Amino acid sequence: MHAAPLPAPALAPSPRLLAAAPHRLLFFVGAGNVLLAMLWWAAWLASARWALPLPQPALPAGWLHAFVMQYQMLASFVFGFLLTVFPRWMGLPEIPRRRYVPVGMGLFGGQIALLLGALGLEAGLTVGVLMTLGGWIAGLVTLGPLLWREPGNTWHARSCFLALLLGFTGLVAWLAFTLGGSPLWAFASIKFGSFGLLLPMYMTVAHRMFPFFAGNVVPGYRPWRPLWLLAVFWPLALAHLALELVHAYPWLWLADLPLLALAATLCWRWWPRGPKPGLLTVLFVGLAWLPVAFALYTAQSLTYLLAGEFTLGRAPAHALFVGFFGSVLVAMVTRVTQGHSGRALAMPKAAWFAFAAIQAVAVLRIGAEFAGDGLRWQTIAAFGWLLALAPWVARIGRITLAPRVDGRPG
Repeated sequence: MHAAPLPAPALAPSPRLLAAAPHRLLFFVGAGNVLLAMLWWAAWLASARWALPLPQPALPAGWLHAFVMQYQMLASFVFGFLLTVFPRWMGLPEIPRRRYVPVGMGLFGGQIALLLGALGLEAGLTVGVLMTLGGWIAGLVTLGPLLWREPGNTWHARSCFLALLLGFTGLVAWLAFTLGGSPLWAFASIKFGSFGLLLPMYMTVAHRMFPFFAGNVVPGYRPWRPLWLLAVFWPLALAHLALELVHAYPWLWLADLPLLALAATLCWRWWPRGPKPGLLTVLFVGLAWLPVAFALYTAQSLTYLLAGEFTLGRAPAHALFVGFFGSVLVAMVTRVTQGHSGRALAMPKAAWFAFAAIQAVAVLRIGAEFAGDGLRWQTIAAFGWLLALAPWVARIGRITLAPRVDGRPG
């Protein structure tokens, strides 16, 4: 009798596995970027509040923070997701590694260079933007041709790609500012990142995925995702962007109030009633921050219309960024990481901690706008972000460096 063959030994964790799939590489890059970006920002806030010795960047630190978080940190996760799902949405072959590795190299190298620039190596401010631009171009020229190669029209893919093009516009605007252009270029870049890139991207992915996820696990759930929702959302988001760009702050409510109504409608129609797994619950809790953010945006605009002042400061923006973007980031990246590593679609302890802590950080950062010593509370919130995400980032790093637990490739 022949002995049964022994199972192949499990592969040891290896950096080589980062190139095995786009989500591995880009999620690893994003995980590194999120800690590095917030470590610098928390240190800068602490130095500003307590007069600590820290090199000051040649460009305004707050603007650098906004650029890094939008175009490098969050963009890493965005490209990791899109480079994975675009072929699946369109029924096309998977993207070869030679196409997505440059994306990761550009985004990671770009952020490292930019943070070095923020710490005093002034050339890094330009080199970092150029490397980031290279990574973005690599991603765009990889994803763009898929749109006309697919047999049909995947409107979610087209919506995501439009958001990327608007983001690229904002990236070029930042480059113009870095090379000596008007500060208005930096202002435009930050606004394009928020309402041209990230909000449309998140909304599109939520429209496609959230009702689908709920329909798979909640008995009796009827997915509702008509395309007219995106057709209504896009003009409103662009209207907000246009009004911001021309500083028409008293009239932002004309876009924000309908966006509030749309966000509230989506929460009501999409929210799964009855028992649901934790990994689904966190997606919809994250979504619930969207109407909160637009309620604050609307209140701020109406207050400006009546009183001529910004009484809420950056509270609406951080309800959107920390509350909505941050919460959904943890939920979606956890789901993709679990599923694409062969693990059960469940929330691990590190993810639960990160998600719960991000809720506290969002409330803390919003409250900092109304505190007597706002800079102190902003610093605490920034260090709270690091504390919230460090275990989650460490877990993602381990998974992306290890083979799938089910032995499958990818």
